[in-house]
Amino acid sequence: MKLVKNAIALAVCSTLSISAVAASKSATSITSATLVNSVNVYGRADLSFQSSDNGHGRFTEIKSNASRIGLKGGLKINNDLTVVYKAEFEVDIDGDGDVWKARNQYIGLKGGFGEVLLGKNDSILKQSQGKVDLFNDLNGDIKVLWKGENRLSDTLTYKSPKFSGFQVGATYQAEEKPVEEFDANGNATGNYIEGDDAFSVAVFYGDKKLKKSNVFASVAMDSEVKGYDVIRATVQGKFEDLTLGLILHNQEKVATGEEVDGIMVSAKYKVGAKTTLKGQYQLADHKDGDDRSGISAGVDYKLAKGTKLYAYYTSFDMDSGNDEDYLAAGIQYKF
Repeated sequence: MKLVKNAIALAVCSTLSISAVAASKSATSITSATLVNSVNVYGRADLSFQSSDNGHGRFTEIKSNASRIGLKGGLKINNDLTVVYKAEFEVDIDGDGDVWKARNQYIGLKGGFGEVLLGKNDSILKQSQGKVDLFNDLNGDIKVLWKGENRLSDTLTYKSPKFSGFQVGATYQAEEKPVEEFDANGNATGNYIEGDDAFSVAVFYGDKKLKKSNVFASVAMDSEVKGYDVIRATVQGKFEDLTLGLILHNQEKVATGEEVDGIMVSAKYKVGAKTTLKGQYQLADHKDGDDRSGISAGVDYKLAKGTKLYAYYTSFDMDSGNDEDYLAAGIQYKF
């Protein structure tokens, strides 16, 4: 796994170097800047009524599925440089739990050199999945079985411009401040544990929304992100009304060497102008012999632009844990 990680890191760093050289040639002065400020309010309300069994008995619930509200925009310095920002919050609109929760929140610069962001953001590996996970933010989300779906604080993120459809990205998470050790009686020892830094890199090809291209693909890697090394390869293709996706995944716990291989396949088929059928299968093969899998099937019905009704069923088969299943119907409105 370390050999593959080194090869991926070398390829990404090489492409980043090419990006930097290209950006330096196209840089322009900002002395005659015309300032244009923009603010956009956006969000998503998503609620479902569902019958759930999380392995400890069946119950009914109203669930808020990562509903959110945010502000985003920028200050255009000139044609080659813009200050960009985002402040996004998850809103628990079913009234159960914390009402507000921080999501991606950052500020940065965007121009011919690409984009540089500082703050809280999805790791580049998480972003590399594109739109392949058809049950993202629902009970069938791939984060249930796999590591790597991280939203990280204290990050520096870079994305290059696109070159012939290719783009590279990297996330660096700063080291945590040293934490003082305490003995069994709770007394300070005077010793400090230093934090570790972490990084996430990826190479992308195509458009993840499959609007500008019929293919999206990526190869990504995490190094010591929340205690795990992860390698992931993703591809999704559109064939008229049919869209197919595939993710190959490997994760290793840094402290113990515990390793998991995974595969996920997804498919959706558009029926007419308003209905979409979708299905997904995910496997996590633990090297210690514990296999875990999940299968989901659902349907979306478009009511209007940004608004849909949906229904889905998700079931998890856990060798060493409790099986789970969820049957839900809901509504989603984007604004």
